[in-house]
Amino acid sequence: MPQAPSRRPTILDVARVAGVSKSLVSLALRGDAGVSESTRARISAAADQLGYRSNALARGLVQGRTMLLGVLLTDLANPYHTDVVAGIEEAAGEVGFGVLLAHGRRDAKQLTTQLDTLVGLNVDGVIAVSSWVDRAALQDAMRRTPVVVIGRPEDTVEGVDTVANDDAAGAALAVTHLLELGHREIAFVSTSRRPAAEGRRRGYELAVRRAGMTPHTVVAEDIDDITVGVAPLLRSGVTALIANNDLTAVAMLDCAHDLGLPVPERLSVVGYDNSTFAALVRPRLTSIDQPRPELGRTAVRLLLQRAGGRTTDHHEVLQPSLVARNSTGPRSL
Repeated sequence: MPQAPSRRPTILDVARVAGVSKSLVSLALRGDAGVSESTRARISAAADQLGYRSNALARGLVQGRTMLLGVLLTDLANPYHTDVVAGIEEAAGEVGFGVLLAHGRRDAKQLTTQLDTLVGLNVDGVIAVSSWVDRAALQDAMRRTPVVVIGRPEDTVEGVDTVANDDAAGAALAVTHLLELGHREIAFVSTSRRPAAEGRRRGYELAVRRAGMTPHTVVAEDIDDITVGVAPLLRSGVTALIANNDLTAVAMLDCAHDLGLPVPERLSVVGYDNSTFAALVRPRLTSIDQPRPELGRTAVRLLLQRAGGRTTDHHEVLQPSLVARNSTGPRSL
């Protein structure tokens, strides 16, 4: 019969083994002054012997902070999100904060549930790497802890800061790049109608019209349905595609392969996000680089400013750049 796990050691157990008071153990483990080196060493040895670990949540209830930031993600499978989280973790670690992750699984109700869970854990702030979070849920959360959204929510929420990429400017960079390569039939392909994707679509259409050309836009409900809308465009003479993100761009590479169109000899493809796998697929993907780590770092800065007492709303927009790789080339004659 398996043995039941032993009781988790407490600060009282450490005090008993070290032969000191509970308050002295608390001072020593926090690294505060007023404890001699020999006593601190004895307390540390007792804690190690017992396997004692301080309870961050309980400590947070007493001190009013947990030194933890909650991070809410729409989709862990999207490398853009994980790249942003890397920037959050780096910036948080520099100022002594840990990070708790929650996954919304591309579901608005799940995002709301996870947001409430993070706030209930008494985190010192929440960064939502998502534009899908319900407005009412954001309003409720920001009354209890600072909240920053990375991305473009449908509507800004008073009391919630945002940091985003200039989506329209990024799409315009992609159009300019393709024009310089001689392309004149350029299409935009999207698998989303969220604000960021729509901003990219508008930037594309404006840049194309300014060049005296006609926009061609395809919006598919799902990435698996993308071929249905794109194949007729490719057969009609379109020589370049701009995707709303790198995942859609990779689907475009797959579609081109199925249609017997070599990339970039017959078709150029530009992604958006410059996620980690843009340099791993073949051909390597030309992509608009959102400064993903900087988005995360900026969100942490805004969050800590809120925690420090700032009451005015800040909405920061970072500028993208284009990273040219092998998926784009001169228009074939």
